[in-house]
Amino acid sequence: MAQVKLVMPKMGESIMEATILNWVKNVGDTVEIDETILEIATDKVDSEVPSPVAGVITEILFQENDVVAVGAEIAVISTEGEAPAPTTPAPKTEKKVAVAASNGKSNGTPVPKPAEVALAAPVAGGNISSRSNGRFYSPLVKNIAKQEGLSQQELDSVSGSGKEGRVTKKDILAYLGNRTAGASSNGNSISAPAKGGSTAATSISGGSEIVQMDRMRKMIAEHMVMSKHTSPHVTSFVEVDVTNIVNWRNSVKKDFASKYGEKITFTPIFVEAVAKGIKDFPMVNVSVDGNNIIVKKDINVGMAAALPSGNLIVPVIKNADQLNLLGLTKKVNDLAGRARNNKLKPDEVQGGTFTLTNVGTFGNVMGTPIINQPQVAIMAVGAIRKKPAVIETPEGDFIGIRHMMFLSLSYDHRVVDGMLGGSFLRKVGDYMEQFDHTQTV
Repeated sequence: MAQVKLVMPKMGESIMEATILNWVKNVGDTVEIDETILEIATDKVDSEVPSPVAGVITEILFQENDVVAVGAEIAVISTEGEAPAPTTPAPKTEKKVAVAASNGKSNGTPVPKPAEVALAAPVAGGNISSRSNGRFYSPLVKNIAKQEGLSQQELDSVSGSGKEGRVTKKDILAYLGNRTAGASSNGNSISAPAKGGSTAATSISGGSEIVQMDRMRKMIAEHMVMSKHTSPHVTSFVEVDVTNIVNWRNSVKKDFASKYGEKITFTPIFVEAVAKGIKDFPMVNVSVDGNNIIVKKDINVGMAAALPSGNLIVPVIKNADQLNLLGLTKKVNDLAGRARNNKLKPDEVQGGTFTLTNVGTFGNVMGTPIINQPQVAIMAVGAIRKKPAVIETPEGDFIGIRHMMFLSLSYDHRVVDGMLGGSFLRKVGDYMEQFDHTQTV
């Protein structure tokens, strides 16, 4: 009987792990090719993992709420013969360690056997054990407990709803919520553990409300902090005259929608200008790997999109330089619509080489965006406003009412200097100002 190992798929360039939300299939269930086996989540998107083969699930190696490394084996599917009798999976701690041991690099040092590591009591740098009082604690639960300053004794007192009384992420977050509420009812301040063991007091008045971050918000927060730690950010600004773009769009939007069934916005026009600018200055389309600069040949422009929940997601327009304005419009509308309805596929939020964000949507004239790692630059477009401006003509200069907009570029000063960043930004602005307003749809 052939067996196929199902592994945690890679969900993005900077994503190294995913959380198992729900097992749709169980041990002993029959699955067809491309039938959903489980649902997973990262900081970017919730997704379903399909079966690569038709067969019977013979083993499930991780449980719901477990955080699993990309490439780790998560289930086994038998593809031939009768379905074997379901067997109890090996202890998850040993299985996880076995994955780590098989994928790790020992540099000549013998890798401990799974059983040996499973018996190790304390987590490195912390005081929470993997096993205590006969109960196993997942890395996610241990990490939450450590961050919240729980002792081993307090963690052991948390009621678990998982298999064999295991504490799940939901259990510990519920406990922490009650714990915080209890502390709040006894006074107007709550002491939150700070790094290094010290505490920082946070004043909470009687009219305040404590709101637990959802999973996506926590992951976005971690990604943003990581970006600021990774890249020394510099931001440059230019102001551009987009009168030709505004007038052209106003004159063709009805015909465009009638002819192509698509609403044309400013975003595809901006993406087109960005793609042209990257072709002129390819060194902003790079990433950093140690002391190496990786120059990306593909121009994949991510567009930051706000979700109804208030969170942010960045779908990616692959090979944006190879699409005309109609192709960009269709792609922008499709990705933005499915982003709002949480229907994006994993590969549609990964592989970006440059990001565009529109702060003008919220009435802001400019912004200083944070770089979307592992990229090295992100451009923000501000609100378009009518302003008096000097217009240069062969007959002389005069003042007129023009549609003006600020562009801002945040870039990684490790590899993008002011000359490169400023020149690229000015070039993008030039492409916008030189937009062909005589073209027809």
